Amino acid sequence: MQNTKYVFVTGGVTSSLGKGIIAASLAKLLQARGFRVTIQKLDPYINIDPGTLNPYEHGECYVTDDGAETDLDLGHYERFLGIPTSQANNVTTGRIYQSVIDKERKGEFLGKTVQVIPHITDEIKERVQLLGETGEFDIVVTEIGGTVGDIESLPYIESVRQLLWEKGEENAIVIHLTLIPYLAAAGELKTKPTQHSVKSLMESGVSPDILVCRTEHHISDDIKRKLALFCNVNKEDVIESIDAETIYDVPILMLDQGLDKVVLKKLDLPLKSNPDLIKWNDFLIKHKSPTSEVEIALIGKYVELHDSYKSITEAFIHAGSSYATKVNVRWVHSENLDLSNYEEHLKDVDGILVAPGFGDRGIDGKIKAVQYARENNIPFFGICLGMQMAVIEFAKNVLGLKDAYSTEMKPNAENPVIDLMQSQKDVVNKGGTMRLGAWDCQLAEDSKSFKAYGKVNIQERHRHRYEFNNDYLADMEANGMIAVGKNPKADLVEVVEIPDHPWFVGVQYHPEYKSTVLNPHPLFVHFIKAALKYSNQK
Repeated sequence: MQNTKYVFVTGGVTSSLGKGIIAASLAKLLQARGFRVTIQKLDPYINIDPGTLNPYEHGECYVTDDGAETDLDLGHYERFLGIPTSQANNVTTGRIYQSVIDKERKGEFLGKTVQVIPHITDEIKERVQLLGETGEFDIVVTEIGGTVGDIESLPYIESVRQLLWEKGEENAIVIHLTLIPYLAAAGELKTKPTQHSVKSLMESGVSPDILVCRTEHHISDDIKRKLALFCNVNKEDVIESIDAETIYDVPILMLDQGLDKVVLKKLDLPLKSNPDLIKWNDFLIKHKSPTSEVEIALIGKYVELHDSYKSITEAFIHAGSSYATKVNVRWVHSENLDLSNYEEHLKDVDGILVAPGFGDRGIDGKIKAVQYARENNIPFFGICLGMQMAVIEFAKNVLGLKDAYSTEMKPNAENPVIDLMQSQKDVVNKGGTMRLGAWDCQLAEDSKSFKAYGKVNIQERHRHRYEFNNDYLADMEANGMIAVGKNPKADLVEVVEIPDHPWFVGVQYHPEYKSTVLNPHPLFVHFIKAALKYSNQK
C-alpha cells in the first residue's frame, strides 16, 4: 500500500494572500490527474471552532455533514474538489489544547510536565495524520492558518518541521505562499519581503520546497533566479500566482505554471494522465461569457463583510453558470429597510433572498422584504432565519396574527410561530450545541422543491436552534403556506412553499453549503431559473 504524502501550505508577508485558494487549486489539479486528495485547515486561534465567532470577525461559519462548525476555507475545499469534509478537516489551537488538557486530567501523561513540545506538537501531528491514516487519500494538503512569524503559529510550524524529518523529503513538502509587492514609484517588483518571510520560516527549522508568489505583475526570469538564490530553492520551484479574474481561474493558472508537476516530482509520484478539466473549463466559459443577467437582492445583517455569506454568493455563481447567466447581487442591509424605503431598496430586482443570521437586529427589515416578494410575485428564497421570517410574515399579514414572532427575538411572544426546539430547551453552552450537520427530509411530490431535487428523500446541513411551531401548521396550510418538506422522525418542518406564488421557497437548512462548481445546488439553480423568467416577463 502506497504511503500517504503530505503537502503543507504556509503563508508569509501578509494575511489574505489566498492560501486556501492555492491549496484548493493544487488539490483540484492533483485530483484531476487521478489522485485521491483531501485538504485540512489548521487555525491558530484559541476558539474551539468558529461557531461562536461573530461573522464580522471571521466571515461565515461553514458546516459539514458530520456537524462540524468550521472555517470558511472548508467551503472552498468542497466547492473545488466536490467531496465532503468532516470534523477532521479543521483543527484549531483551542481544540488542540483542550484535547491535551483532557488527557492530562485523565492522567495519560503519567505525571510528566505537560509542555508545548512534545505534548502540543504531538497532538498537532496526530491530527495532521488522521486523514492520511484512513487509507482513503493518496495526498493530504494541510493549510497552516496565519502568517509565518506569528507567535500563535509557532507550534504548528514546529510540528511541520518534525513531520518533515519523520516522513522524509519524498513524503512531505512545504509550499510557502508569499507576496511580491510592486512599488509604483520605483516601477519594479520587490523581493525583499519574500526573502525576509522565508528567512523567518528557516529560523524555525523549515525550508520551503516551493515558493508561490502572489503578484500584480508578471515575474521575470531574473526575479525568479534571484528568489531561488536567496530563498534556497530551484528556479523552477518559484511559481507565479498573478491576480486572477475569479478564484476559479486559479487552478488553470497554477496548471500553466506547472505547480502540480513540481509537487508530484518532489513527492516522487507519477504524472499519471493529463488533468481532466473539461467540465471545469466548461463552467469557466459559461461563467465568464454570460448571455443574460439577473439581479438578486440579498437581505442580510452582516452585508458589510461579504464573506459572511460566502457560500451563498458562490452558489449564485455555480447556479448562474447553468444558464450562462451573470448573477448580480444587490447587498441590502436589513437594518436599513423600513416602511418608508423598502420599495426603493427592492424595486426592479429579479429575486429576493433573505439570508441566515441570529438575534433581533434587522428582523423587521427582513419581514418587510418577505412581504414585498410575496405580494409582488417576485421569486423568493428564504434560508434558515430567512425561512422563519417568511413564516412570521405570513402569520402576521395573511393569518392576521399581528403579534406573531419568534421566541428568539421575543421570548414571551403571544403567537410564537417560531419556537425553540424541544431538544434545545435545557442547553446552556453556546458552542457546538445547535442542531448541526446533515439531517433527513422528505419532500412532497407536488412541490417546487421536489421538482428541483427530482427525488423525495434528501439530506441537507443544518445550523439552528429554533423551528417552525407545528401548533400553527393547520392554519398556515389552510391559508396557502404549505409545509412541503419534513424530517420524517422529528416531524420538523424543513421546507415551506406558497403554491400560488411563481416561486416562493423557504428552507430551514443551508443548501448553499452543498453547492459545488460541477454540481450547483438544485434549489439555487431553480431560483435563478425563476429569476430569469421573471426578468424576461418584466
